[in-house]
Amino acid sequence: MSEISIQEDETLEDLQLNGLKLIQKKQGFRFGMDSVLLADFADIRPTDTVVDFGTGTGVLPLLLIGRNKGKTFLGYEIQETMAAMARRTMEINHLSHRVHICCEDAGEAFRQIPACSIDAVICNPPYGQPGSSLINPAETKAISRHQNKNTLIRFFKSAFQILKGKGKIFLVYPAPQMLNLLVLLQESHLEPKKIRFVYPNAEKAANLVLVEAVKDARPTLQPMPPLLIYDETGNLTKELKSVYHITDRDSV
Repeated sequence: MSEISIQEDETLEDLQLNGLKLIQKKQGFRFGMDSVLLADFADIRPTDTVVDFGTGTGVLPLLLIGRNKGKTFLGYEIQETMAAMARRTMEINHLSHRVHICCEDAGEAFRQIPACSIDAVICNPPYGQPGSSLINPAETKAISRHQNKNTLIRFFKSAFQILKGKGKIFLVYPAPQMLNLLVLLQESHLEPKKIRFVYPNAEKAANLVLVEAVKDARPTLQPMPPLLIYDETGNLTKELKSVYHITDRDSV
């Protein structure tokens, strides 16, 4: 492994996936289950060129590479500290030749990337709706978790311009806010084609939704089977164990 310095306020996480490691802040934004579910859901081919909008410390490219999804990646991250961590993460994993981190606004990606040149866009966007939740006092958490009123539409317009014909965008989003997401996708000529709801268990309402949309596709939406996190005994379901590559002998 390369001699890359880890700062006092950082941790080096083992993703338990083909030896891949991730640098994160101890107190800053840390990736969660939503990123893992999105990487598993995304139908990305091993030969695809992928752009990650809001890559943070680069977890989605790592999770995709660990699943043999995608060949080359561009990760857009507007925060310099996060982008710098993502670059060091790629160096540690010897992946700098496959994953290029851009400290830029993803909504402006179309200005740097040739039109109709990208196979897939993946995005775990900020969830907080303007005026609907308190802004986290930690700046990196606030920027990572909250959007202004134009964030999604700018992301989608940028994605439309850089995607090839019938190129795909994959997203994870809060289920209660799904309608706004689908409307904005359609307005951007990114047609929702597959949708999957994620439930904590069979007794609770869905809290996340996974969406695949296709550039300039016909309007037909295919609902997928529900994804349950916990079974009736309170243990992870078999499917969740499969997503995390957990065997029955592993501890959760």
